[in-house]
Amino acid sequence: MADVSEATVFNYFPVKEDLLYTRMEAFEGEMMEAVRQRTDGESIVDAFGRFVLQRRGMLAADDEQSATDLQKLTLVITNSSSLQAREREIFERYTYSLATLITEENGRHSDSIEPWVMANALIGVHRALLEYVRREVLAGARNPGLARKVQARGKRALELLTHGLGSDEAQSTLRASG
Repeated sequence: MADVSEATVFNYFPVKEDLLYTRMEAFEGEMMEAVRQRTDGESIVDAFGRFVLQRRGMLAADDEQSATDLQKLTLVITNSSSLQAREREIFERYTYSLATLITEENGRHSDSIEPWVMANALIGVHRALLEYVRREVLAGARNPGLARKVQARGKRALELLTHGLGSDEAQSTLRASG
């Protein structure tokens, strides 16, 4: 174990839950950059999808140690209401950041609802995928199959947003995935 005092650790991580979620801050910056730097003609939904559906971290690994670590981490998070609360705060920050970016890029007024709806929908896709991963991991799912299932579900979710939730195509997708 590292010879570091608790006081030193909390100088870097003022909230103990942040010890577990340090990577999420970098994720936010990378997500925002992916949306900001999208190619001409690429939609926000497509740029977000391209970024979110990349295999990364433990979900990209295909070894037993990573699978074991992912299962342990999942158990820790799912059994801790304070970690789940911290995660919700982080997702709220993601949503705010993304809505602000969408508002600025589209020259919308700050009280426009559309950027908020879009940001909430996109972050909702990410949250739904994360919850899916946790359920599957707790049920014993492993890579590479788990990562493929996550990508397939993510693509379907993003298609719902692209085509509009009320469209016939979106409704058909909902019925088919049920």
